[in-house]
Amino acid sequence: MVRSERDHRVDVLVVGAGPVGLTVAGELRRRGVGCRVVDRLGARLPYAKAVGVQPRTLEVWDRMGLVRAALEAAVPMRGQLLYVNGAERGRIDLRLPPEVPYTFAALPQYETERLLEEHLARFGTRIERGVELVSFTQDADGVTSQVTTAQGGQEEIRSRYLVGCDGAHSLVRKTLGLTFEGDAFPEEYMLGDVEVDWDLPYGYGLRATHVDEGGAVDDVLVCIPLPGRCRYRMSMLVPPELSAASAAQNRPEGGERIAHGLEGGRVPGLPHIQAVLDRLSPQPTTASTLRWSSVFRISHRLVNRYGEGRVFVAGDAAHIHPPTGAQGMNTGIQDAWNLAWKLALAVEGAAGPALTASYDAERRPVGEEVVGRTVRHARQGIEADQEDPGTVMLREAQLLVGYRDSPLTGPSADTPGPRPGDRAPDCTGLTTELATFPMRLYDVLRDREYVLLFYVDGEAGDLTQLVAAAQNMARDRLDACLVLADGATGPDGGHLPVYRDSQGEFARLYAVDGPTAFVVRPDGYLGARSSPPDLAALSAHLSAVFTTP
Repeated sequence: MVRSERDHRVDVLVVGAGPVGLTVAGELRRRGVGCRVVDRLGARLPYAKAVGVQPRTLEVWDRMGLVRAALEAAVPMRGQLLYVNGAERGRIDLRLPPEVPYTFAALPQYETERLLEEHLARFGTRIERGVELVSFTQDADGVTSQVTTAQGGQEEIRSRYLVGCDGAHSLVRKTLGLTFEGDAFPEEYMLGDVEVDWDLPYGYGLRATHVDEGGAVDDVLVCIPLPGRCRYRMSMLVPPELSAASAAQNRPEGGERIAHGLEGGRVPGLPHIQAVLDRLSPQPTTASTLRWSSVFRISHRLVNRYGEGRVFVAGDAAHIHPPTGAQGMNTGIQDAWNLAWKLALAVEGAAGPALTASYDAERRPVGEEVVGRTVRHARQGIEADQEDPGTVMLREAQLLVGYRDSPLTGPSADTPGPRPGDRAPDCTGLTTELATFPMRLYDVLRDREYVLLFYVDGEAGDLTQLVAAAQNMARDRLDACLVLADGATGPDGGHLPVYRDSQGEFARLYAVDGPTAFVVRPDGYLGARSSPPDLAALSAHLSAVFTTP
């Protein structure tokens, strides 16, 4: 039985109600897991900090059931215009293959948090604001946390697991004794959310720089479009009179020096932003309607482990880096998604002993790659990557994140197409006898956890026993579906749902050559692939995830 989220004993305590913590909580509650979410802030901050939403995150939101609301609130991010010393030096167009269901978007962080908070409320769970984690201890059976309440009182919360989504200065990370190695950029920047009256192309960001005689960049302006008429989140170098840097300000309690994020001190005004626009804007323009502004610093750091025992960290508590390419929030959301389905199985008693440990094995290499890439791009530009432009774009969209080296990933031959550990690509053109319109594969996967997909282009034999065995290994948490080649006759699969690959898109994108079975994980990655379908090949993955029935 799922306990109330207000119970002093709860399945999972989530600390931090930013996009990462809300994703963890939303996914846990969607699976019926008891969860409390606490945040020391009394209200959602009205700052457009993280604004870029990657296509992979929109795919996550598709599976979560909130992508429609996000698409209606966001604006398209079509590319970036590049100017150097007032002259246009080209543009970057954010284009992806046609089978990718979503493109790049821009959405202020407070809107992202609103959507996630409303999604969480559907499951009867609300953020407990003004509640701050003070300390915690863990033992073999759970975690005991001490918090201060919004009324100034004390409360003890006993949970089976604790997830720290409490930012760059994470108390959870510090209490676990995890290291957070890295460095800081010397530059300070200022942010401003303003409107301008230029006529630059809709949906394009702007990067305008000034290069001195020695070839060094000494002035920079970066503008990201936001919902609204000619509205942008702008970042630029801080003038000396607004510098907030000092050793005292950048040394939080505990002696850990992390100069990252919004700073206190003087707040930029419209004249400060206008001065930069006068120097660097490609067109004469006037800034107006300043909604908020701040000074911020950038560091790059990575935790040495993503958890210890029953306690985990995610998002900025685990990795911080330059905002280049809008990778931070999106990486954190995907940390949360990876962790949540595993914790849900652990709470239900269905998880194998290595499942929660696989969170670190899968997500820490992703964090390491993102930190390294964003630091390189911040210092050398995206052109520093030697990969072809299409691969660079897929990587920026976070569509190339994968787990081939995960302890959960089943064996695979070196064949074309997606392999175990890769993202399961979407495709179009799936038809059924009962629908007059074609469907996407992601429509079939939505609202399901584990899915066993069979592709059949001829005779595959009786699948009934294989399906039953796989479902038994997965503790009855696995659905099975048939995808038939156009013209093929399906085998007896025990009345499985049947979809026809009427346009050949599934066969092309999955590079199938004969009958093939795929296990799709709850987070949309392939756990196993077998051609022809074979229980032994599938069981290597399923036995690593689930306890023995």
